[in-house]
Amino acid sequence: MSPAMPPRARGPKPHKIEADQLLDAAQVVFAREGLRSVSLRAIAREAGCDPALIYYHFDSKEAMFTALLARRVPPLVGALKRIADPSDLRPTPVRLWDVMGAFHRNLSHDPGFRSLIRGEIVRGTEGIQEQIQAFVGAAAQQVRSLLEQGAARGEVRSDLPPFLATFFLVRMHLEVLDLLPIVVPQVHGLAEKPSILAAERTWLQLYWRGIATDPAVPCPPLPAFDA
Repeated sequence: MSPAMPPRARGPKPHKIEADQLLDAAQVVFAREGLRSVSLRAIAREAGCDPALIYYHFDSKEAMFTALLARRVPPLVGALKRIADPSDLRPTPVRLWDVMGAFHRNLSHDPGFRSLIRGEIVRGTEGIQEQIQAFVGAAAQQVRSLLEQGAARGEVRSDLPPFLATFFLVRMHLEVLDLLPIVVPQVHGLAEKPSILAAERTWLQLYWRGIATDPAVPCPPLPAFDA
C-alpha cells in the first residue's frame, strides 16, 4: 500500500492583518488613485492580503475612508476645543500659535493623509463630501470660534469674515507642511525640521499683522511648541 500523499498547497497561507494595517494601505491607495477609482482588490494588494480579509473589518471602501477620518481628526478637534475655550484669556496670536502647534502635532508627520483629504475635496467624490465636511468642519469651527472671540475682545479686525480668516490660516500652514520639505533640501545649508518651524512662526507673524486691529502692535513672543 503506497503512503498517503501530502495535501497540495493552494497558495500562500493567509496571514492575520489588523484593521490599522488595512487603513494604512487604503490611505496610500486613496491618495494615489482617488476613492472613486479604487477597488478593494487594489487595497488588499497594497496590504499584501486576500481581499476577503478586508470584509472581516470593513463593509466597503467608503467605510474605510470614514475610519481613516475617525482615527485622525478627533484628536485634532479635541486639542482645538481646549485652545478655543472662551475661558482662555491669553492673547489671540498666542492661542493661534497653539492652533498651529495642534495641526503640526497631528498632521505634520502624515503627508499621505493630508494628500488624501486635499484630493477628495478637489475631486468631490459623491457620498463622502458630507463626511469630510463633518470632520474637517468640526476642526475649522474651533478656529473660527477663537477668531470670533478675538474680534469680541478688540484684538482681531471685525470686518474680516471669520470663515475666510480661518481658511487662510489653515491653508497656508498646510502648504508649509507640504511644500517646504520638498524645497528645503534644494537650499544648501538648511535643515528641514528647523526650517519648517521657522516658516510656521514667520507665517503666523505675517498673518497676525493682516488680521490684527492694530497691525503696528508687534506680535507677542511665541513660545516653542512640541513638534
